[in-house]
Amino acid sequence: MKLKHKRVVIIGGSSGIGFATAQLALQEGAEVIIASRDSEKLNNAKLQLECDVLIKQIDINDPNKLALFFKEIACFDHLQLPAADISSGPFLMTHTSVVKKTFETKFWGNYNAIKYAYPYIAKEGSITLYSGRLGQRPSKNTAILSAVSAAIEGLGRALALELAPVRVNVLSPGLTKTEFWSNMEETERNQLFEKISNDFLIKRAALPLEIAHAAMYLMLSTFTSGSTLYIDGGYTFK
Repeated sequence: MKLKHKRVVIIGGSSGIGFATAQLALQEGAEVIIASRDSEKLNNAKLQLECDVLIKQIDINDPNKLALFFKEIACFDHLQLPAADISSGPFLMTHTSVVKKTFETKFWGNYNAIKYAYPYIAKEGSITLYSGRLGQRPSKNTAILSAVSAAIEGLGRALALELAPVRVNVLSPGLTKTEFWSNMEETERNQLFEKISNDFLIKRAALPLEIAHAAMYLMLSTFTSGSTLYIDGGYTFK
């Protein structure tokens, strides 16, 4: 029960990596607050967790609602920010509005969340941002995701200095089997996973729970700050 009497806020905690992190945090005795803009996903998550978890509907793109959300939550210990609404495509063929939407959620949403959360985070607490494997090693047609992931990692390092003693770290997952891919036909999805996984030392996609264990490490490792943790099956180094 390493998180007993601790409060953990997960924006984007209704599915995928965020949901898996909520599961592990609850097992460690934490009080968990999960937030998402999708009320149906939130209610389903609460049922699946089978535990007294607090759910809040929030759009990370709305700074005013973020400010009110953290004011209502009040004091807590750890902030996890896996939420994202991302797109990608060829640089020359992708409209700027698509790029702006990705940055609005993935970068500015996180930026504002931290800004409004900071007054309520315990000084021995932590903030975990999420980038992605493309921030360190881009591939073709991924300029948007590469840029936003690199920006998140830079923000994490800078905030570790500025917000200390609150610890700030970045988690960089590799390809992960989450609901993000659910709109693809199964055969097409499996073929894509197999193709991408060829670039990994571990020749498969990750499970959300595998990434969530890394998220737990960054919450519990009280001597870790300013780090980017690459949980990408060896993609960065291949």
